[in-house]
Amino acid sequence: MPLVAGIDSSTQSTKVEVRDFESGELVATGRAPHPATTPPCSEQDPKAWWEALLTAFGQVGPLVKDIAAVSVAGQQHGLVVLDSDHQPLRDAKLWNDTESAQQAERLTNQIGADAWAAACGSVPVASFTVTKLAWLVQHHSALVPSIAKVLLPHDYLNFCLTGEFSTDRGDASGTGWFDGGANRYRDDLLALVGGRDDWPDLLPPVCGPVEPAGAITAAAAEATGLPQGIAVGPGTGDNMAAALGLGLTPGDVVISIGTSGVAYAASTTPTMDPTGQVAGFSDATGGFLPLVCTLNATKVTDTVARWLGLDQETFAAAALTSCSGANGVRLTPYFDGERTPNQPDATGTFEGLRNTSTREDLARAAHEGVVSGLLHGVTMLGAVGADVSGRRYLIGGGAKSEAYRQVVADLANSVAVVPESDEVVATGACVQAAAVLGQEFGLTSLAWRLGAGVEVAPSSG
Repeated sequence: MPLVAGIDSSTQSTKVEVRDFESGELVATGRAPHPATTPPCSEQDPKAWWEALLTAFGQVGPLVKDIAAVSVAGQQHGLVVLDSDHQPLRDAKLWNDTESAQQAERLTNQIGADAWAAACGSVPVASFTVTKLAWLVQHHSALVPSIAKVLLPHDYLNFCLTGEFSTDRGDASGTGWFDGGANRYRDDLLALVGGRDDWPDLLPPVCGPVEPAGAITAAAAEATGLPQGIAVGPGTGDNMAAALGLGLTPGDVVISIGTSGVAYAASTTPTMDPTGQVAGFSDATGGFLPLVCTLNATKVTDTVARWLGLDQETFAAAALTSCSGANGVRLTPYFDGERTPNQPDATGTFEGLRNTSTREDLARAAHEGVVSGLLHGVTMLGAVGADVSGRRYLIGGGAKSEAYRQVVADLANSVAVVPESDEVVATGACVQAAAVLGQEFGLTSLAWRLGAGVEVAPSSG
């Protein structure tokens, strides 16, 4: 039986799934951690991602030899710069690094938020790659002449697998220099970065949705155990891969609660938001994926649980013991600054505390603070023209929490679907690998059960 492999290279770890091409059955997995980061400076050595990928494939076992195609989904926005020998010049700045907030403001002011939104669907914030490149130019100018390639994290891993440079429109749409509606780089936006006038020449070509990025090289085959010559999909960003893994259709909304909080919807048309709250991303199939991202999600509830001296299970149970609204206790959860709204220097604040407030109220308020920000994001998606009338999916590490599940359903007053798959990003990478192998999407007809899961209804109390 032909197998396909999907790689999820996230902020925290690399996960590998191996699935049957026809049935979508999960047959093997692997996992390895990445170095921890602590914003506002959040950086990782790209070589650590490759080492984690090798470790994860080492856990797959003998089935690795039966894999016929592979695809990589990576954390969005990270900046990887290589020298002429294709070696990283420095650690990659990641999406949750906020040190480029000043550069984001400068870039926005140069042509205005309206012009940015019209050009690439988004307004620069510290998360976007274009601001990180501008930061590099300002703070490490001595490195700039040595830069031979500018890549995203999944682009770097594709290079390690194939020896070729490429990207896809989904991940490229999160850079701040790609127009998803026209499917082209915007040289004029790159020119605003400064430092060099040949930035467009350093970018990888953009593959189509089912166009292979290349084939596994002999060196990559020896290192991973994968068969030499099998196809490597174009890859994509983690949110775009999750949409593939859920079989998302227009109208469906995803709320992802992990290291970051994300809300996005499948759309057939591009969106633009001059306020900068909604990023006008593309998806991995030729459509669009308008998205809102918050920096503060599960780390907030982890932190409050630690303050209260509770393990995660007890903390979740405490949150469910309190009522909706937490008896007036509210948390603004901007512990690491915030991206939406764009307040990189903000801090967290508890309000409504009384002598009668309980630890259960604090636990409930922590969950509600995180979820409220994401539900505001869903409202913003609708405001820019995205259809948000379909299913509500809850994914990410937070989706495993009974408290987060119930709080999402309660505050949204809507059924929340928690998918059967714990790793929808890796599943989506498998979907892309299978699409490349079969030269088309449409795997819902192959009994993959994309999007199937547990339905959580709003509580009656």
